[in-house]
Amino acid sequence: MELTAEILICVSGIVALIWAAINFMLVKKVTIEGAIKAKPGEMSSLLGEGDGRSPDEIVARLTEIYEAIYVGAESFLAAEYKVCTQFVICFTVLVFVLVGLGTAWDYTRASLTAVSYALGAFTSMGSGYLGMKVAVYSNVRTTVSATPGPKGWTDCFNVAFRAGAVMGFALCGLGLLVLYATMFAFKFFVYKEAADWDTLTECITGYGLGGSCIAMFGRVGGGIYTKAADVGADLVGKVVHGIPEDDPRNPATIADNVGDNVGDVAGMGADLFGSFAESTCAALVIGSSLGVEGGWSALLYPLVISSVGIFVCLAVSFLATHIMPVRKEANVETALKLQLIASTVLMLPAVYFASVSYLPETFEIRAAVGNEMIQLHPWSAFVCVGAGAVGGLIIGLITEYYTSHSYAPVRELADSCKTGAATNMIYGIALGYKSAIIPVLVLASIVYGSFALCDLFGVALAAIGMLSNLATGLTIDVYGPVCDNAGGIAEMAELDPMVREKTDALDAAGNTTAAIGKGFAIGSAALVSLALFGAFVTRIRLSSDDMKFSNGVNMLEPITFAFLLIGGMIPFAFAAMTMKSVGLAAMEMVYEVQRQFDEKPHLLDANPSEKPDYDACIAISTKASLREMIAPGAMVIFTPLITGILFGVNAVCGLLVGSLVASVQLAISMSNSGGAWDNAKKYVERASPDSDLKGKGSDIHKAAVVGDTVGDPFKDTSGPALNIVMKLMAVLSLVFADTFYAINAGRGLFNL
Repeated sequence: MELTAEILICVSGIVALIWAAINFMLVKKVTIEGAIKAKPGEMSSLLGEGDGRSPDEIVARLTEIYEAIYVGAESFLAAEYKVCTQFVICFTVLVFVLVGLGTAWDYTRASLTAVSYALGAFTSMGSGYLGMKVAVYSNVRTTVSATPGPKGWTDCFNVAFRAGAVMGFALCGLGLLVLYATMFAFKFFVYKEAADWDTLTECITGYGLGGSCIAMFGRVGGGIYTKAADVGADLVGKVVHGIPEDDPRNPATIADNVGDNVGDVAGMGADLFGSFAESTCAALVIGSSLGVEGGWSALLYPLVISSVGIFVCLAVSFLATHIMPVRKEANVETALKLQLIASTVLMLPAVYFASVSYLPETFEIRAAVGNEMIQLHPWSAFVCVGAGAVGGLIIGLITEYYTSHSYAPVRELADSCKTGAATNMIYGIALGYKSAIIPVLVLASIVYGSFALCDLFGVALAAIGMLSNLATGLTIDVYGPVCDNAGGIAEMAELDPMVREKTDALDAAGNTTAAIGKGFAIGSAALVSLALFGAFVTRIRLSSDDMKFSNGVNMLEPITFAFLLIGGMIPFAFAAMTMKSVGLAAMEMVYEVQRQFDEKPHLLDANPSEKPDYDACIAISTKASLREMIAPGAMVIFTPLITGILFGVNAVCGLLVGSLVASVQLAISMSNSGGAWDNAKKYVERASPDSDLKGKGSDIHKAAVVGDTVGDPFKDTSGPALNIVMKLMAVLSLVFADTFYAINAGRGLFNL
């Protein structure tokens, strides 16, 4: 049985990496030169009327744009990861010292926690870098695949979808294999007895902390980069000068396309990798007693769920590429939505089989409150995982309802633009607030049901369940930026408008499914954060021999209640800092773009003889994002550390609960407001000039662009990064729980 579980995990990880490689080879088969020169009849239809350029000229232009985006993304990630590497080295030392201090200088445990932290951090960086490389490699191939007719829809969709699959399956496979290899090494060399596996799981929590730290910098840094360029390009280009999005005359357009890759791909990848690592670590810590009763296989149950998910997601991917391929615009959103629905439905029987196969017929978990042991069964664990998976799907579909222009909320938002940007802003903010109601009720139901069945272990399993189809979720998330870049390249290369229409249709569906993905990410982050908080309380109970929190956490303790309010403030402070950072960087971008237009007015000519200075705008975004990501990241990382060391564990409990409650509401509302504004703008742009919405270039369109511009940092910087705020603070507190308790028996240096 033990060997079977180990084989399942290893095989699933290897299969995921092989499937990622196969998808990459399929993408690689599409070449720019081959698409242009092998099919001259088709390629000529990618050019506008009267375009007399030769195939070699088109290849050269497309290659030039692709390389500019590639170099920009590569240089930014190199600079960002240099800063991250320096931080990881310093923080690894801090982890070793503080964990050693909290464990009476147990050097083995301190060393292993520090090692797992570094492994989590570097795995996260590797995953983000891989995603960026694949996305940039695939964007131009998506562009040249957008030929006329049904075949063009199928080809360009498949290229973008397979690019996403490379990232999705590679990240899941790599994350799973590294985590399992780390656990196996710790077991083989140090913690050989089942009685010691609770310590092993505590050392593994460093893996989640490492992934989450990189996710913080990746999300914030990448988010600031992409939205500074996007906002700057929109304000000067579309609003002031009325030139189209991604017009090659706009100096910020390359930086905008670079940002799609470093923010929406590398940042999102690091974020969801962190969620996977943290949810698994929380379940391992809370369920560490499983190893004593059921052996190594039972302890590995959280990893088994992720392994099963890889096979399910792989099978489901054939629905989009082979069984029900995209042949027209209406098929795009259906194909992507079907991926999420089918993977969730198929996960249920798969998880049930895994539960009865790898869990003992009955097993016991210690209650979070009190000293009783709760007897559980495989079916109860299955119900918790299933509740998370189904709840995530419900949250995703509700998110789609509020952010897709196929439904009433976004269409009403577009109508509000008729009376100007102010009413658009008011309605969009209200839409975001309203969209938080049902997801929060769903989360509350999942928490209550899973806690009632399996205590805190059930909450951790629900979080894993919500992420069980992570490979599919990541595939869809990466698909969107690839299509966005493909449209930008088509515009900059001045291909036929038909190409841009195709890629825009793919991108619009990608925007909606990306919003669905963010709903999944926020929901799972809330459950992960709650599970990590429970693991923190459990760890303090063990460290204090049940002197602390044996009867639960009393929120009416003065210090706990005070820090409950402070914790609720943290997400707003974080959102303010990141929003302001985008604003400052966007102002620099606006000044630079306008300077180039003022100094060289001929850049705005229909066919300018000179290209803008794209590199200047790339440099502004790079410098601004690296500068501005430090303060919000440091606030989130050091707030729980300082709180625990100075004020004690009661204060940390208040901080974590307050942060969780505020973050989840704010994250949902900001992400959905931004997504709705974006698709409302696209809905206006699709309208004809003689319709009520007047279409592109009208005052209604300008009002919609303002909403979209404000919504950019809502949905791509502050909103998604709030996931990491609640997770990172919780996992950091868990890793340093013993350290906090070691200081005046958990009362902190101030001895409160």
